[in-house]
Amino acid sequence: MAQKRKHLGEILYKNKVVDKPTLIKAIKKSRVDNKRLGETLVAMGVVSEDVVTKALAKQFGLEYVDLDETPIPASAQKLIPEELVKKHFILPLGMNDGRLKIIISDPMDLDLLDLLRFRLNKELDCCLASPAKIRTHILHTMDQVRSSIDATAAELAAAGHAIEAEIRRAQASEEDDGPIIRLVNLIIDEAVRLRSSDIHVEPMSDRVRVRYRIDGVCVERDNIPKNMQAPLIARIKILSGMDITERRLPQDGRIKRTIDQQDIDFRVSCLPGYHGESTVLRILRPESVNIGIQALGFEQDDYAVFSSIIKRPNGIFLVTGPTGSGKTTTLYSALKELNRPDRKIITAEDPVEYNVAGINQCQIRTEIDLTFEKILRSMLRQAPNIILIGEIRDGLVADIAIQAALTGHLVFSTLHTNDAPSAITRLIDMGIKPFLVASSIQAIMAQRLVRVICENCKAVDPNPDPHYLRLLRISQEELKDRPVYKGVGCPRCQNTGYRGRLAIFEMLQMNNQIRDLAFARSTATQLRRAAINSGMKTLLEDGKRKVFRGVTTCAEVARVSQAEGLLVDE
Repeated sequence: MAQKRKHLGEILYKNKVVDKPTLIKAIKKSRVDNKRLGETLVAMGVVSEDVVTKALAKQFGLEYVDLDETPIPASAQKLIPEELVKKHFILPLGMNDGRLKIIISDPMDLDLLDLLRFRLNKELDCCLASPAKIRTHILHTMDQVRSSIDATAAELAAAGHAIEAEIRRAQASEEDDGPIIRLVNLIIDEAVRLRSSDIHVEPMSDRVRVRYRIDGVCVERDNIPKNMQAPLIARIKILSGMDITERRLPQDGRIKRTIDQQDIDFRVSCLPGYHGESTVLRILRPESVNIGIQALGFEQDDYAVFSSIIKRPNGIFLVTGPTGSGKTTTLYSALKELNRPDRKIITAEDPVEYNVAGINQCQIRTEIDLTFEKILRSMLRQAPNIILIGEIRDGLVADIAIQAALTGHLVFSTLHTNDAPSAITRLIDMGIKPFLVASSIQAIMAQRLVRVICENCKAVDPNPDPHYLRLLRISQEELKDRPVYKGVGCPRCQNTGYRGRLAIFEMLQMNNQIRDLAFARSTATQLRRAAINSGMKTLLEDGKRKVFRGVTTCAEVARVSQAEGLLVDE
């Protein structure tokens, strides 16, 4: 009879790594958070990843490998394709009697092991190493890409080719392996692999600065010699279909590129400046609109309200927030939820960022006078059930949207306001009659994106900043029962302590009292107080809930929600 496998908690307790009360507390927390016990213990700061990995190795009868002391042989690195290594965080150790010896971090991921057997056509012998050390090793290989960028830039500087000659190189085909082409390819590929949302190529007086926006924060990556500015920007223009001879006017373009077997779109903007043309490549990942509504960051109460509102037959649902706060992703997630064969959905966008099957998407083209107004008037004759308007920019578009809502259509759109109640006063300021605003709007949702604490280096914050605690109205009594967390910093998160982003929300659902206030042209402050009294959770309160769940930090919530201003308003 096979011996019964010991539980992880039992192994850690017998090894005197964790005491019984802490273990019981961790087991309860892991069930509530729907996480594994090992992850919970690491998040609580009770044990390290290495300790958990050693216990897992003992639990499953596998060999533990310390990557700090066990180098990966150069001959073994070619046994597994690079894309599989980076995608699944695995490492090859070598071949033994026709079996491939690999390092993994999760012995319970049987689907991954089946996939690897199929893709590699080999039997596997598995060893365990901590996830952090595996990622660190893989990131070291990415450093070679970074050094390639530095080397290519140095090669360009040393070469000293004439600018016009380099522009002719930039015009060459993809097969041309010129240094400018390699440099642009390396910059783009590295930015995608580092999860950047934008690449900024910015001419300065003495250099060209390259920055990546990662999790909403710009990170300086490189400085390229000034004499490479013209060929570098020319190459980007050629890839995006712009006119390389036009340097006085702004231009827009797009690039399609396959990176790591994934099709990525880039929206490119070129803006003339004092030191030359500043170029920004916005990285559009198809999977960012496929994450599903629940993965956006909704708490259970807001999710229930959101789900009920988007399924109503008519009315306007507005999402507000600054540029880059995830409004488009939220609306696309709603559309994908509603996209069924029995519903017709039409969008008017400027520009169309993501293509969604089953939805009629219309692109604004101001050069031929195809405006929001013209598209909206035409789309109403197409008998749609649901309409998405990329942005309500003026009173004319707002008026058409409201008329569409009042004639039986469900209308989604975005608006640039700081919070949800301000959207009502903004529409009235655009010239829309208050009774139309009050009767057509179903709900308004403000949102911001906060950075998520890196799970790899997450730890309890023993001394949270009192200033941020005060802004979020967190008392010392609350901290006794519920600690707050921070990211210590590790190679996986580039030592920032954060990896990924999640939204915080402020959901205003219209009711009779708020409609009466809108009709009476009340101020945004009065509308805000009425909404809070009706049960609206503010951005700050939603952020506070995520802080206590260990998702983000007090400083991050205060930063994105403009906490000082909100507290004054309330």
